[in-house]
Amino acid sequence: MSGPSAEGGQRVVVIALVVNLLIAGFKFVTAGISRSTAMLAEAVHSLADSANQVFLLIGMRRSVRPPDARHPFGYGTETYFWAFIVAGSIFLIGAVVSIWEGVEKLWQIYHGTHRGHGDVRWALLVLGVSIVLELVSLRAALVEFRHLTGGRGLRRTLEDARDPTVLTVLFEDVAALFGLIAALCGVLLTYLTGQPIWDALASVVVGLALAVVAIVLGRDSKSLLIGEAVPADEQRQIIELVAAWPDVLAVVHLRTLHIGPKEVLAALKLRFRRDLTIDDLEQSINGLEAALRNAFPHLRRIYIEPGFDEEGRKA
Repeated sequence: MSGPSAEGGQRVVVIALVVNLLIAGFKFVTAGISRSTAMLAEAVHSLADSANQVFLLIGMRRSVRPPDARHPFGYGTETYFWAFIVAGSIFLIGAVVSIWEGVEKLWQIYHGTHRGHGDVRWALLVLGVSIVLELVSLRAALVEFRHLTGGRGLRRTLEDARDPTVLTVLFEDVAALFGLIAALCGVLLTYLTGQPIWDALASVVVGLALAVVAIVLGRDSKSLLIGEAVPADEQRQIIELVAAWPDVLAVVHLRTLHIGPKEVLAALKLRFRRDLTIDDLEQSINGLEAALRNAFPHLRRIYIEPGFDEEGRKA
């Protein structure tokens, strides 16, 4: 199963963290000078993204802990848990705050209590620089994403991906670029027309974009937490390898479960030749497990049960 290396994924997260911290600092200072709601929304967005990268790094670090008596299959699913926390963070901190700020400003404009803008030229400059910095982070994520695709299309890659780290950073960066462009348009239109409504609407648009990203990432992380099998193509390849094993007459069933981005549990029920002795059966099972691990290194836990198709016989 192709995918980015752990080092590559961590590098992407670290680059995104450094970039977002720089951008967040610039944005908060500029939001105070310009009194731009869109800029404040973007500052909160960048701060939320920075927190998200910290969460991802925590998940990556904790997921590599070795198995123990309480968690005999290890801690690989910690990656999925922290990715789910990231999705909630994007929604609560980024989306809700941005929409709230925009709606509050629209309310002030409607009732005539809006204080007006400061010097928005600084906001325009910082937004332009932020777009450049965000492109640096996006480029790093795209490099790892190309490794993840393995020649497959975008939709197929998103369906088959079992490592949320690179995808989370990629989605965040795309949403960040969209939000920066929306904020830039809102601030620029406000500067040119003198109407603060454009700035307020830009904040709402940024929040809605973040809500969409949060829902998509949250759905995928939830599915991984519940437990997902390996992609269909890989299941087919595993079955073909097992069915071709000399002592195997039939594959009754195969069950796989990702217990981490690069760690899979596989349980197989197989019908073996009836003339095998116990010693022959044990050696055949051990040889088959070694062959499976050699072909699919991420199959860390393999359980093979000799038997027949009970449901088929009942039918």
